[in-house]
Amino acid sequence: MPRNDIEMPRAVLALSLACAILGGLSASLPAQSINAGDEPSTAAVDAKLVDSTTKKALDFLRTKGQAENGSFSEQAGPAVTALVTTAMLRNGAKPSDPAVAKALEYLEGFIQPDGGIYKGENYRNYETCLTLMCFVEANDDDRYAVKIKNAEKFLRGIQWAQGEGIEDSDPRIGGQGYGSKKRPDLSNTQMFLDALKAVGTGEDDPAVQQALKFVSQCQNLESEHNTGTFAAKNSDGGFIYTPAAGGDSQAGPLPNGGLRSYASMTYAGLKSMIYAGVESDDQRVKAATTWIRKNYDLKSNPGMGQAGLYYYYNTFAKALEAMGEDEFVDAEGKKHDWRQELAATLAQQQQPDGSWINPNNRWLEGDPNLVTGYALLALSHCRAKAEK
Repeated sequence: MPRNDIEMPRAVLALSLACAILGGLSASLPAQSINAGDEPSTAAVDAKLVDSTTKKALDFLRTKGQAENGSFSEQAGPAVTALVTTAMLRNGAKPSDPAVAKALEYLEGFIQPDGGIYKGENYRNYETCLTLMCFVEANDDDRYAVKIKNAEKFLRGIQWAQGEGIEDSDPRIGGQGYGSKKRPDLSNTQMFLDALKAVGTGEDDPAVQQALKFVSQCQNLESEHNTGTFAAKNSDGGFIYTPAAGGDSQAGPLPNGGLRSYASMTYAGLKSMIYAGVESDDQRVKAATTWIRKNYDLKSNPGMGQAGLYYYYNTFAKALEAMGEDEFVDAEGKKHDWRQELAATLAQQQQPDGSWINPNNRWLEGDPNLVTGYALLALSHCRAKAEK
């Protein structure tokens, strides 16, 4: 990302009007806090709970979240609209739904001659990945087939690779970042891998394996896959934001110069390794799994507190689903039906109008459209269990 404190595009923060809009939206909603002491009850979690929670959220997006031109939080470019529309589609809305159809038409307006789908150079990977995945969800009749193929080609073309003045040992190799030559980061790279997976790319694909090189260097684990300086100073198995350009962790540095691991990136890193075919007995997966067993939590984004909580929920759900475990056992031996616990947590945190909002507005989580999109995406992974 262009700045050290960002995990989602923040063009909105450069616009005073956008800040006013987001502030107005936040002020109009009940200020429901996320109480770290609350224990959600999972006893009654079933398909009805998931359905009622998602229905309220979809009603909010259709009646309060969407602008006349089809966008959601237009000031943020296409990213929020793409994410929200994908969330609607994954929770039962059809491409023919008027709200979805308007959003898809809006997104088509960002298709560029180079195949990318973005508003500006700074966010072209993130915006293209999110919109590509949205078009995949809406592509039942192949109407977006060519656009998807062109977007995939564009994304492959902007991945950091050899032949660009860097060697294979360079920590930037395989990553994706912001702008044309910004440092790569794990948030962008995991989104790139999500997009490749959405179009059916296999684990042996060269772009996937190149991305794995970058992901491995984001892990606090010294091995043949990561000989960087940060891994030697912290071996807890979790993940940081980036080892490139001097390294960075949103959770901050350690006294010895190492970088602290945190949950949203650790789940992102684990999921990315699974997508790249790394087996469960690999030391990288073992170390990452050990970290999340020690830090299993739905009350916070471990390492970051309430910052980025809903980004975390979505990544948490995708990673545990990728692991293929319905029950996750924490470091104390406690079994967690994570889908039930997550669905109950999200139902408890939902606002009366059907939206979600994070009182900690870092990374745009003061925007109810974005946060409602994250929550719905997370719930789509809970739905699979509810419908069994």
